[in-house]
Amino acid sequence: MSSEDRPRYTVVVPVYRNEETLAAVVDRLAELAASLDGALEAVFVVDGSPDGSLALLRRLLRDDRGFSAQLIALSRNFGSFSAVKTGLGAARGDIAAVMAADLQEPVSLIEGFFAGLGSGEYDVAVGVRTARSDPASGAAASRLFWWIYRKLIQPEIPPGGVDVFACTRDVASQLAGLEESHTSLVGLLYWLGYRRLEVPYVRQARPAGKSAWSLRKRIRYLEDSMYSFTSLPIAAITVVGLAGVVVSVSYACIVFGFWAAGEIDVPGYTPLMLAILFMASSILIGLGVVGSYVWRTYENSKGRPTAVTMTHERFGSKPS
Repeated sequence: MSSEDRPRYTVVVPVYRNEETLAAVVDRLAELAASLDGALEAVFVVDGSPDGSLALLRRLLRDDRGFSAQLIALSRNFGSFSAVKTGLGAARGDIAAVMAADLQEPVSLIEGFFAGLGSGEYDVAVGVRTARSDPASGAAASRLFWWIYRKLIQPEIPPGGVDVFACTRDVASQLAGLEESHTSLVGLLYWLGYRRLEVPYVRQARPAGKSAWSLRKRIRYLEDSMYSFTSLPIAAITVVGLAGVVVSVSYACIVFGFWAAGEIDVPGYTPLMLAILFMASSILIGLGVVGSYVWRTYENSKGRPTAVTMTHERFGSKPS
């Protein structure tokens, strides 16, 4: 594809159960396209959404919206991070941004991304929440989650975490080419490095629907990130093992002292069982941690793609 045919900007939008907000998303992208100094492309990735999102997008994108579009449908639900990576792999713009389909990030944030990266001084721009309009319970859970994430895994991530970001074409290609499974896309973005810009914004209230970011998914995400970007689990079982050795040796010295003083006639059943339970539990924890690493290594050795594309359609652009 020649440079004249390639758009300057791309916005990747992962879609899952967002039928109620898609019309507004398309309108916001049209508004964004009108304000930019170059052509805009939107890449919608429908991540096995069970609602009518795919059919609705086909109808919405048939009309001229002032931007070209790609509509990718995955064969099943692979998760938002896989959907974003798929979109980044298909992006044709010199600068690519990720935008959620729930309308919680303002258009001004994407404009800030494009302005910052367009200067040539930065390679990656991340959105940093200064405030949020979410319910108190959800906001508190999010703050706790990202506090644990920063303390245990990646301290350089902003306190409120990262939900959306933008990057240059080179970074997008690098990120899309990492076929590591059971990991964190944001973690990989920070692992790549490059020159980063933080753009502050206020997270808006969700106009419709509810978040699919459940407690179970948060825990799984935290677990995947921990095994992928830190040696903390191995260090933890090492500390537990050393503590077990210290406790066992201390207990043995105490028992030997009582035995030498003639205070023990019959070995105690309770201390023996406690020692056995402690050692057995420590061994099982260690096996579980090691098994988690082995399983992830095995999954990555299969060489399976992180997502499978079922259909790929283009709207309002010249065939490539």
